[in-house]
Amino acid sequence: MKVNKNKQCTIKNNVTLEGVGLHTGENVTMTFVPAKENHGFAFKRVDLEGEPIIEADANYVVNTQRGTNLEKNGVKIQTSEHVLAALVGLGIDNVVIELDAPEPPIMDGSSKFFVKALEEAGIVEQEQDREEYVVKDVISYKDEATGSEITVIPSDQYQITTMVDFGTKVLGTQNATLEQISDFKEEIADARTFSFLHELEMLLEHGLIKGGDLNNAIVYVDKEISESTMKKLEKAFDKKKLSVKPNGILDNLTLHYPNEAARHKLLDVVGDLALAGTRIRGKVIANKPGHYVNTQFAKKLSKIIKIDKRNKVPSYDLNQTPLMDVTQIMNMLPHRPPFLLVDKILELSDTHVVGVKNVTMNEPFFVGHFPGAPVMPGVLQVEAMAQTGGILVLSTVPDPENYLTFFMKIDNVKFKQQVVPGDTLIFKCDLISPIRRGICHMQAYAYANGRLVSEAELMAQIVKTKNTES
Repeated sequence: MKVNKNKQCTIKNNVTLEGVGLHTGENVTMTFVPAKENHGFAFKRVDLEGEPIIEADANYVVNTQRGTNLEKNGVKIQTSEHVLAALVGLGIDNVVIELDAPEPPIMDGSSKFFVKALEEAGIVEQEQDREEYVVKDVISYKDEATGSEITVIPSDQYQITTMVDFGTKVLGTQNATLEQISDFKEEIADARTFSFLHELEMLLEHGLIKGGDLNNAIVYVDKEISESTMKKLEKAFDKKKLSVKPNGILDNLTLHYPNEAARHKLLDVVGDLALAGTRIRGKVIANKPGHYVNTQFAKKLSKIIKIDKRNKVPSYDLNQTPLMDVTQIMNMLPHRPPFLLVDKILELSDTHVVGVKNVTMNEPFFVGHFPGAPVMPGVLQVEAMAQTGGILVLSTVPDPENYLTFFMKIDNVKFKQQVVPGDTLIFKCDLISPIRRGICHMQAYAYANGRLVSEAELMAQIVKTKNTES
């Protein structure tokens, strides 16, 4: 189905794949399960007691040797990137990935089979808008030891370019570009993982790639193969005869693209950057990417995004004609000066409201808080947010003048900055859950001078009454 790119998406049905883990060699059953809005991606180890969950979060990355490996409270997930790339590439936001082993099945070493399974499960649109981090400044991370570097620059959509150079004649320098994420399935998903012969020998000696066979990895031969080494490889991969093709790869596979290695590195970047936890609108340029630099960049992005969310001030034209002026507000709210703390309403929908208060020296509370150093009391900031939210809940009844609004609960209140005379406060309240039985549960923010000054999670109820004074 065609989905709204601005809405979050999950899958319609469970879908299961079976295979072996590349490095563990263990048989594994993996099931994609639909998840609620704002859930994101998370792995669930159904083979362990309590079925522990590990969120797809860059802060849980513990190792990037031969894959991106996560660990939370001693529970591990290995080689997460190909699965996450498939989810991002299909525009899916919320899924639980159930595993009965530490590692997803390697399949053919690409994301192709995951994409196919997810499409069979069906992609469905959800109610909530998709969160997206819009890149406005250049952000970079460089690994000085390897020279690997990732940069993201402003762009009107998520784009990725990878440039790889392993200093070998057999592979040379390769580039790959994804102009839009919707092209992932056709251009990137079937690009398979690869290894160099010298790495393969080392991995075999250390007991890794136990689940490896020559159907899920391209092997670039970057050195002469001795007869004894060839026999070891034939034994390891249970093949009677192996040889090297003229293009320098073992004769197990035919390349899908001349630049398949660069495309697979791009696939890895998509999967690893999913660990930032938020969709990106920007162009990523990755020079010699690898799981270490990818995940370090994802951690940096994640931190920047969290700070941006915390301090993000919505942009409003304070000179526009308001949706409601103070007279209209008083027709809806029972509050009156000096306790009316909202001057106008700029926006109002079924799920959010935006209000404004101009803080002046004439406010009566400045007489005692504090003389000589006037600061708006935090409790009144919360009250002002609640009054703004009251407009939202009262807009759902035909006769708001016959209702009063009462607090039921206030949680997670935080005060970030002082509010002083001359400040213009902007209040934004968003529903956390739909209004039911006159109960409104919302997340409220107050902004001034381009910064977040306070926030709170509020729950209030409207009660019908004609005779009660506020």
